[in-house]
Amino acid sequence: MVWQVRIVRQGYPPQYRTFDTKGQAEVWARRVEGEMDSGSFLDRSEGDRTTVAEALNRYAHEITPRKATATARREGHTCANVQRGLGRIALSRLTGKDVADYIREREIDGAAPATIVKELNLLSHLYTVARSSWGMSYLVNPVPLAKTARPKLPKGRERRLESGEEERLLEAAQPQFGAVIRFALATAMRRGEIVSLRWDQVDLKRRAVLLAETKNGETRTVPLSPVALEVLRTIPRQIDGPVFGMSANAIKLAWPRLMCKTAIKGLRFHDLRHEAISRLFEDTDLDIMEIRAISGHKTLQMLARYTHLRTHRLADRLAGMGRKESWDGKSRNQLGEDGA
Repeated sequence: MVWQVRIVRQGYPPQYRTFDTKGQAEVWARRVEGEMDSGSFLDRSEGDRTTVAEALNRYAHEITPRKATATARREGHTCANVQRGLGRIALSRLTGKDVADYIREREIDGAAPATIVKELNLLSHLYTVARSSWGMSYLVNPVPLAKTARPKLPKGRERRLESGEEERLLEAAQPQFGAVIRFALATAMRRGEIVSLRWDQVDLKRRAVLLAETKNGETRTVPLSPVALEVLRTIPRQIDGPVFGMSANAIKLAWPRLMCKTAIKGLRFHDLRHEAISRLFEDTDLDIMEIRAISGHKTLQMLARYTHLRTHRLADRLAGMGRKESWDGKSRNQLGEDGA
């Protein structure tokens, strides 16, 4: 048996709601009528009749297209997962328990913690948009209510290039792939940013490249070090074509072969970006805001794990010892173990 409540009062839109128990129906009716009596009533009917799936469809049409292409593409998969698990529930009825149950189900399905967190972030932003832009300010975001069930993300990878590994990579790689590797280490650019780089984005006179579409959706100007400039000058230049002529998939296929050829263990292509950013902290006098402008991290917190790299340099700084010039084109091995 279900209990249906219908409230009709002059000056207010009709209110309808269905409940599983009489007690729930009476509590809701008293609350709504009390708000009407006090003049504090908010029409919650849209939140009651709009399901999570319907709201996510609207989000996909209105919000997702504003994001970077790569982000929008990934968000489609994230959205589909949330719709399958929570799509039938009305926005106003989704509870913290529902979200916690969803998290447990996704963990049982084998979803990675990072995947689940992305889904929770999307759901949370959906409620933010619904409250601020869609006239449903009365909604309660259920995601923070499930905080204790939220999976903990593993620490970021700390793999650095060990002594001699950079030389082994460059000696074994085909020239085209070697240029990509050198450029990645010299610029801290992401794989997708490198493979999509075109010559009309490169300004050799200003020693910079302009990235119009990045992972976080923001335009970014990356300065070119002497090493990066040297790499670009060795590549035959087209008017407006791609700089490197390698696709992301080509790199994905070539990397394991290179690892086998060099017998290097546990290194991923993305670790080159981590290595490059680490070197910016270790070997330059750039402050964290300047490094963030180069790396394209959305928040300073994302760079917090790198700040410890400067600790061992402080005593040298206090003793009046300067750092070596950044990105001077020399191998780190040539500079000695301390990079000085």
